[in-house]
Amino acid sequence: MEDSLDELAQLAATAGADVVGKMVQRLPRASKTHYVGKGKLEELISLKESTGYSVAIFDDELSPLQQRNLEDALQVKVIDRAALILDIFSRRARTREGQLQVELAQHQYLLPRLAGQWSHLERLGGGIGTRGPGETQLETDRRIIQRKIHRLKNQIDDIRKHRQLYRQQRKKTGIPIVAIVGYTNAGKSTLLNALSNADVFVEDKLFATLDPTTRRLTLPDKSTVLLTDTVGFIRKLPPTIISAFKATLEELTEASLLLHVVDLTSHNAAEQCQVVEDILADLELLDKPRITALNKIDMLLPAGKQWGEKEALKYLSDQAPAGEDTVLVSAVKGWGLGGLLELVGQVLNRSKQPV
Repeated sequence: MEDSLDELAQLAATAGADVVGKMVQRLPRASKTHYVGKGKLEELISLKESTGYSVAIFDDELSPLQQRNLEDALQVKVIDRAALILDIFSRRARTREGQLQVELAQHQYLLPRLAGQWSHLERLGGGIGTRGPGETQLETDRRIIQRKIHRLKNQIDDIRKHRQLYRQQRKKTGIPIVAIVGYTNAGKSTLLNALSNADVFVEDKLFATLDPTTRRLTLPDKSTVLLTDTVGFIRKLPPTIISAFKATLEELTEASLLLHVVDLTSHNAAEQCQVVEDILADLELLDKPRITALNKIDMLLPAGKQWGEKEALKYLSDQAPAGEDTVLVSAVKGWGLGGLLELVGQVLNRSKQPV
């Protein structure tokens, strides 16, 4: 719970907020009306005086009723984790495709919440005086958003068809595709840059890049692969995001090999790996050949001496030998990349052989 809340604070900082306080409550189930219990709500109200917060962010997805009641009680803007991630995605999307996918996810998130905003009018029931401006506005808003969702889906479908043609052309060339996957901020874009000299935007924030980037790469055995980056995964990723980014995630289904980048410095590395496993399972990709790259090893070395690549790799390998199809790397330092590329070639050749 604390780890998830710390990650929420990181997300808030990425969105440009200054975190002034955190609160945790353990309940058998969330309150249907306010998410938190009555006592905790009063504590949250009192914290407003001491911290002066202007936004309250909740770590789980709130129902429209919970959100409206919380805003009435706290008199500040209330958002949930899903809305926060969508906000970050809207800032980070750079290509037309990414922008369309984010806009679709935002509208799919908003549509069920329209009813909650006008539910006090719907409870009046039928009869004279109940088909007022409120209900008419609700129906109008619904129609507008549904039309926008339909239009966005059509535009994304056009992009998907274009991608499919592009993938078919790539298949004809016979060049294998290596897709980089991993938890957000694990160093995927930095690794792509280090391996291919690509100029992909890199920042020490969550979801620094959303749009897929593909680069041609020559392996040590002189064979060629296409290396493609994908959106980072995260716990409690909103279903609307996974649905909207289906066109991008389809790149993974076409990949010959998945390169799973793990932030070895994170104390939640095991849990983050499980999140990636769960999402890959949802996408039915667990049977894909895979390599695990344990990244950021330069941050695990004892201080007080200058480390070279060979010395660092030997020291860390002696401390904790890597498993099969697993390599130690530092994308920032460029360490272990030769061994990684050799392993990519070996796994690809192995996957071509008949079982």
